[in-house]
Amino acid sequence: MGAGIMNPVMADLPPGGIGMPNLLSRYAECTIWLARYMERIENLARLVDVTETFVRARSTTSGWMSIVQINADDERFIERHGTASEENVVGFYVIDRENPNSIVSIAHAARENARALRPLISTEMWMHLNMFTNAVSALGPADIRASNLSALCARLKQDCQTHHGITEGTFYRDQAWLFYLIGRSLERADQITRLIDIKYHTLLPSVAGVGSEVDIGQWAAVLRSAAAYHAFRRTVAGDMTPSHVVGFLLKNDGFPRSLSTSLSQLYWAVGHLRTDYGLKNGYAAAERVEELRATLAEQTVKDIILRGLHEFLDWVQRELHLVHEDIARAFWPAAMPAPPHRAPDAGTSQDQSQS
Repeated sequence: MGAGIMNPVMADLPPGGIGMPNLLSRYAECTIWLARYMERIENLARLVDVTETFVRARSTTSGWMSIVQINADDERFIERHGTASEENVVGFYVIDRENPNSIVSIAHAARENARALRPLISTEMWMHLNMFTNAVSALGPADIRASNLSALCARLKQDCQTHHGITEGTFYRDQAWLFYLIGRSLERADQITRLIDIKYHTLLPSVAGVGSEVDIGQWAAVLRSAAAYHAFRRTVAGDMTPSHVVGFLLKNDGFPRSLSTSLSQLYWAVGHLRTDYGLKNGYAAAERVEELRATLAEQTVKDIILRGLHEFLDWVQRELHLVHEDIARAFWPAAMPAPPHRAPDAGTSQDQSQS
């Protein structure tokens, strides 16, 4: 779930409607990145909050490095800070303006994309994004102290959820809305696979530890990092085992952040671009997403784990990267952006802003 951060925002957008072919690609790019950035901020705030709670409850400092690993920032972070203490990690991911993967940097990127989309988005969307970015930009060291961190993360999550609600209620249902869904679905799919990949191999206990209080607490923390704890408890019978948690996050069609749900929404949105608006260039992306869905559906969780969970998730992440590239080639080929910063083995570039 790494984050890389800035897509080249088109500053010279002329006025006009999104239905005009020469404008669609420019707006489409900004819409996808707006959705991805806001989804990324919410996920990062939740991950920081859950990690702080888990570390505090266990009286340990281990756990903070997993945030760095999920965001594929190991080299950059170690060079800047050396040790993964709470102060270092939280500062790096919340208020560090030199870190393109920090919340303050991502919020600025989201607003710049929204600025380019000003002719399309509602006044309510723009006003909320503007106020949100101003509030994030004003954060300082005092705001991320341990005594304030949980309240700050709750506010960040609530602000992102407010954005999603305003967008749901005011964004006109045309091509722009479909591109927004594509961006949100891509980000959710990428985030959930990275969370599972890092946490599964970090938290997988020894045989002696299976079923212990610490084991259950760790996997509950994974579910809370994905906002999945209550949904899991409602629908999954039996113990909170690693395979049950992984299966729920990968394959449960009723949970909105699962991999299967994200892939379904992604396929639906790309399909409607092709059928409702005649944008036939999305064929390659649709084919790749359909292959992802079929591969996920035809395997049980046990099969995936036995054959290699890391290898499967790594393949999914590479395919998601290629889906983004397929969409870029199809809809804004003249200015195809680099994808978000991801781990080197995911086959992605380091920083979108550097491309």
